Amino acid sequence: MSDWTPEAGTPPVSTPDEPVGEEPAAGATSFGPAEPAPLGVVRTPTGHAAVDARLERLADADHLPADGHIEVYEDVHRGLRSELTSLDARPAAAPGPVPTPSHRTQDTRHDTRHDNRS
Repeated sequence: MSDWTPEAGTPPVSTPDEPVGEEPAAGATSFGPAEPAPLGVVRTPTGHAAVDARLERLADADHLPADGHIEVYEDVHRGLRSELTSLDARPAAAPGPVPTPSHRTQDTRHDTRHDNRS
């Protein structure tokens, strides 16, 4: 047996002699997972409705245990990436005649680059 005792304020450590699966006694500290609680992170609107909707989805993580956050974060990330990609998309070309390349060979007999006046 050891003469060591924890300092005041040090949380209790379980030992192999303690029964497993019993509720902690009144006043004892529980080391189980805490219930989900909102983080209180403020989401400032961007003014772009689609982006703001994606960011509001982050609030869903406030009501999930930590192992459920990744699904929400990945969903928001995909959505934001999609919004950014749509901003980079070029607008469709206006309908009109399609230019065709000319395959005519240059006529070297009539060089118009020189003044042929006499």
